[in-house]
Amino acid sequence: MYSFEVDKPDSVDAAVSALAVEDALALGGGQTLIPTLKQRLASPSRLVSLTGIAGMKGVSSADGVVTIGGGTTHARVAVEAAPAYPALAALAGNIGDPAVRNRGTIGGSLANNDPAACYPSAALASGATIVTNAREIAADDYFQGMFTTALEEGEVITSIRFPVPEAADYQKFEQPASRFALVGVFVARFADGVRVAVTGASEEGVFRWSEAEAALTGSFAADAIDGLSLSGDGMISDLHGTGDYRAHIVKVMTRRAVRAAG
Repeated sequence: MYSFEVDKPDSVDAAVSALAVEDALALGGGQTLIPTLKQRLASPSRLVSLTGIAGMKGVSSADGVVTIGGGTTHARVAVEAAPAYPALAALAGNIGDPAVRNRGTIGGSLANNDPAACYPSAALASGATIVTNAREIAADDYFQGMFTTALEEGEVITSIRFPVPEAADYQKFEQPASRFALVGVFVARFADGVRVAVTGASEEGVFRWSEAEAALTGSFAADAIDGLSLSGDGMISDLHGTGDYRAHIVKVMTRRAVRAAG
């Protein structure tokens, strides 16, 4: 790598001020940024570590909503979210390996919006709200394409609010080496309908499968989507699988998630 300055602020305000410096980048758990620096795909003059901000860590639950600090690690989400939102906790507990889960953060994952990351599907299917230092953003407005979000330059994810559904499950068909999702489907049933979010499959990143949502809202059973199909056009096609293959796996994972959610 190359030389750069590192700031470790102890408050959100201090972090925002530090990020105002030209070419500064926020550093969460570093699971994406550090490899990017090693490959010289980014060259910031300053890294602003968010790991020292106590107010951005932890999980709480009240009035049917689970709130998670942006600096909370996957491992902590897996444990602390389990009583209130088991499906979200299970998702977090199956990200990467123990080293990744103990360093990576939910805020970092959502800010990066990797097309194969798990959390974006949970946020979108849950109808979550992404809270930053400046505003609140509905998940439906937040994700804007591969590695693209509604975040402005210097904006920091301070917390995420997840409405807890009546039933939910996440099914991931994973790449065995990285444990990223070749296809991941999060299904969440609420009193007013079902939301289905898909990660890992589309060239546009995470998306909602609206046809499946309508079918499952009418009948929350795996066979409700038997007559549906997704096109392979616009799906990721690589050495792990074609677009048509991923489209097929989306349907398989959706069925499994509905069965598991009950």
